[in-house]
Amino acid sequence: MRTAVILLVLLALAAIPGSLFPQRNVASDPAAVQQYAVRHPDLAPWLDRIGFFDVYASPWFAAIYVLLLVSMTGCVLPRSLRLWRAVRSAPPSAPRNLARLEDHQAWDTDRAPAEVLAAAARYLRRKRFRVVVTDSEVRAERGYLREVGNLTFHLSLLVLLVGIAVGKLVGFEGRVAIAEGGTFANDRSQYDVFTPSAWTDVDGLVPLSFRLDKFDVKYQVRGPNPGQPSQFSARITYQSGSGAQQRTTVRPNEPLDVDETKFFLTGNGYAPRVTVRDGRGKVVFTGPVLFLPLDANNSSEGVVKVPDAQPTQLAFEGLFLPTADVGPQGPYSMFPDALDPQLFLTAWTGDLGLEDGVPQSVFALDRDGLTQVQADGKPFAQALEVGETMTLPDGQGSLTFDGVSRFANFQIAYDPGKEITLTAAIAILIGLTTSLIIRRRRIWVRISPTQSSGFLVETAGHSLTRRLPPSAEISKLVTALGGPTSPAAPADPADKDPHT
Repeated sequence: MRTAVILLVLLALAAIPGSLFPQRNVASDPAAVQQYAVRHPDLAPWLDRIGFFDVYASPWFAAIYVLLLVSMTGCVLPRSLRLWRAVRSAPPSAPRNLARLEDHQAWDTDRAPAEVLAAAARYLRRKRFRVVVTDSEVRAERGYLREVGNLTFHLSLLVLLVGIAVGKLVGFEGRVAIAEGGTFANDRSQYDVFTPSAWTDVDGLVPLSFRLDKFDVKYQVRGPNPGQPSQFSARITYQSGSGAQQRTTVRPNEPLDVDETKFFLTGNGYAPRVTVRDGRGKVVFTGPVLFLPLDANNSSEGVVKVPDAQPTQLAFEGLFLPTADVGPQGPYSMFPDALDPQLFLTAWTGDLGLEDGVPQSVFALDRDGLTQVQADGKPFAQALEVGETMTLPDGQGSLTFDGVSRFANFQIAYDPGKEITLTAAIAILIGLTTSLIIRRRRIWVRISPTQSSGFLVETAGHSLTRRLPPSAEISKLVTALGGPTSPAAPADPADKDPHT
């Protein structure tokens, strides 16, 4: 038990860096680690080496977890066996000296011992005590459910650890951003980010595909938080395996659940629709382009890469502003909804470097092999409203701003251990509450002959927890047996049989 407690403390301490430093593969802020590295270029590489950006998947955190699991197994199983034996055990014999126990009372009676003991047994059974009757005493015990709760708590704690381990070993997490009208198939190659576990069956993912039909969002226009989204939802059409297509709506905390693979809606943004023509006048790209939101008003940045353009490749980068305005600091968005959408773009020509085999981000532009388009000796830039066209000088090509679509971020998670974990967590609460509320206690009634040809009746109780037994419990028993109505002083030991 001491080892398990020490390892629990170590696990809590090891989890602290996961709260202090940004973590990889967090759906709410996927770029947090990169941004931290930019702000702390000297510290970030060292933190990355020791796993502080991926705490819960680091070897040292896993080592503590495995040791805790082994320690808890060695601690809980023997303890559970002892608790099980305690639950099934009968009330023990009365101590030799009952006067030392709580609420001890004694009185003389002329009734037959069998009659007194039978009356005590009937009364205690009505009070739901477990009762054992012998020739000279009644042994009663109540509150065995406390030990059952204790047993449930310890076993559920072990099951909880196992459930977490199963989810981390077999499950996976991933992210994907889909524009309206776009489709997704549950294949590893379709994910923007895919994080498998050690035993994830990558080739056995749930066969599923869906299309984002429409993304709906409403913003507050009045009140203390104008511009804050009041609700957003994604209307999708999905198909599982060879089944029929179905339509559903995915909202925050209302994911699409297909065979324990859940698709959570975690964010959204804008995807301006553009058409790009190259220097020959041919359409080389048309469709939505995802722009990443930068602030609460959905000012977004993005890149349009056109590797098929001739005679030279083209690229456009800049800002999308859903409700555009220009202030002293430059263009900005006044409101997150698309009330006056505009694109602010600059153009580049040259080699995009997409054929080098080095992966690139679709949201960033590698400018090493590119030249910025100039006009009158200045960088060529233009602000576009919907329907307007940006025509590059010297017939190098053009870009038309066709309209605005939205995109939705989905976090996909498969965790087969979550039901185990949830069940164990509920059982832990029930077991702990039961063990804290229920008071396990014992009561004894003993009758013995006296020197005056009568009998001495003694009653006493003993609490097996730190909480005292219910008040007046012994007094009510004494009254039911015909004893004195108020607690009596202990009888003189000289009047008792020396063997009592």
